[in-house]
Amino acid sequence: MTVWLFDLGNTRLKYAPLDGAEIGPVAGTAHAAGGLDPTWIERLPPRIETALVASVASPALRVVLLDALAARGARVELAHTLPVLDGLTIAYPDPTRLGVDRFLALLAARAQAAAPVVVVGVGTALTIDLLDADGRHLGGRIAPSPTLMREALQRRVAQLPATGGRYVEFASDTDDALASGCEGAAVALVERSLAQAASRIGGTPDLLLHGGGAADLQPLLPQAQVRPDLVLAGLARWYRARPTTAGT
Repeated sequence: MTVWLFDLGNTRLKYAPLDGAEIGPVAGTAHAAGGLDPTWIERLPPRIETALVASVASPALRVVLLDALAARGARVELAHTLPVLDGLTIAYPDPTRLGVDRFLALLAARAQAAAPVVVVGVGTALTIDLLDADGRHLGGRIAPSPTLMREALQRRVAQLPATGGRYVEFASDTDDALASGCEGAAVALVERSLAQAASRIGGTPDLLLHGGGAADLQPLLPQAQVRPDLVLAGLARWYRARPTTAGT
């Protein structure tokens, strides 16, 4: 059976084949203005039997993806957040309020190790979630990512560049000051979350980074493990563990 995984985020689509329990090579494409790069679909096989989709993008963009998969004959299953699954219990009383990307990242983190962990997603948003050793999600935070901070500043103050610069503790030019301020704000929030998590659970949790901006923060958080495919790994886990009534 041909099974493919699709993670449709706010700015990128990532996808990979699923071979048994193993995720194949991950590919990706950016999206903007309500559409996908028209060439991305050419990287898929002509026929797909099952497509597993996790989406936090707009409904219109999700329809674009689903139509493209339907044209390849795929039976599509849309992942959704569940209150309890595969040893994970989420903190939200209303599961629909927890983004499916955060849920899947927690699901993958739980499967990776039975130890307390802070899971940090660095994409359009910066998401931080605490998972204890028993698989209980203890809640989290959402903030702008460094990329979004830079873009928001540039929209309000046109002369401030949206990209460029490098992290230094006290910058001597504007580009470096912007990079240092925005990345430093994210790192400070992660570090505070780690400290509060340690106080709450009585020990130092692991730190797991994922998302397109994770590699930029890792040098500032050297204890972190980076898992770029964490949401896709969680999607594969969801597929194996989901109730048989999980919707299409």
